[in-house]
Amino acid sequence: MGEELESCKKKPLAEQVAEHIMNNILEKGLEVGAKIPNEFELAEAIGVGRGTIREAIKILVSRQILEIRRGAGTFVSARQGIVDDPLGLAFLKDKTHLALDLLSVRLMLEPEIAAMAARNASPEQVEELKKQRDRVEDFINRGESHTEADILFHKQIAACSGNAVVEKLVPVINSSIALFVDITSSRLGKETIDTHREIVDCIEQGDPEGARCAMNMHLTYNRRLIKSLERNS
Repeated sequence: MGEELESCKKKPLAEQVAEHIMNNILEKGLEVGAKIPNEFELAEAIGVGRGTIREAIKILVSRQILEIRRGAGTFVSARQGIVDDPLGLAFLKDKTHLALDLLSVRLMLEPEIAAMAARNASPEQVEELKKQRDRVEDFINRGESHTEADILFHKQIAACSGNAVVEKLVPVINSSIALFVDITSSRLGKETIDTHREIVDCIEQGDPEGARCAMNMHLTYNRRLIKSLERNS
């Protein structure tokens, strides 16, 4: 490790060590929740001081690659390096305009993601998608917030696509779902149920064009409502 660090002098030592730890996680195939060696063991193995290890761990925690559980140790994070609000959308004040901008991006992406899901989803993935659809419906029918369930529904569609990059785009889509539900005050309950069912049916039937159209319809309902709210504000 010493020679590796010497060859990367342009980077701060803690950053180099953070990269070394990250590469070690990947090489060993450590899963979410796996515990990594303690501070002393890492310092011995890498050949740096414990203070440098602490700084490297802080870097990886800030990037949501690792998480520290007080009294238990340091573990591979379930967030898998995905940060909240990666585009800094929370700092934009005009939430209605932001919702429309996000919706434009979703209209570019999600219909094709749904089509990819119809081509590539495994039977097991479809079953999980159906369960998540039912959870959303259950929350809507009970008059409770369905935001988290809706986010997981769209996340599962991304997983069904079979494209690893698409799955990493989901956090941006997720932030928009929470925003839409907030702005529309969950007024699209029936439309959400109907279009979710159509999306899932098309994915299950292996119908890419149908899935694409159903997702487009789902997002169009949102756009119509948000535009009407904008006009009446």
